[in-house]
Amino acid sequence: MITEDFRAIMIQNAFEVQNELGKDHAPVVKLHSQYGKAIWLLSELDAVNNIAYGLCDLGQGTPELSYVSIEHLESIKHARLKVPMVEMDKDFVGQYPMSVYFEAAKMVKRITSDEEILKRAVKAIADREFN
Repeated sequence: MITEDFRAIMIQNAFEVQNELGKDHAPVVKLHSQYGKAIWLLSELDAVNNIAYGLCDLGQGTPELSYVSIEHLESIKHARLKVPMVEMDKDFVGQYPMSVYFEAAKMVKRITSDEEILKRAVKAIADREFN
């Protein structure tokens, strides 16, 4: 589901966080459910356990930063069609740190790539930091 190139970036990001070299990476991949509203923006990967970290939105209005099993996501199949339910968005490019996507998701209660909302999130974070 996640290409080897992206896996390598996510593993490096996890290494940096574990060694206090970086904490707020941009999402590397966007996964989504073909037949539902679930979306995952993932930035880090524990290669040993195949567990990723990122912004998880199951489409219920409560996106959160969390961990998710890549093996579990790969195992989810459509009940009747028996095809994979979760796929990678090949066109996604993380433009902002994860904190911005999380702030934007809290504002609209879902993961969004709407540029205006993301810019409002950047401003909200900056305003909090300076106040």
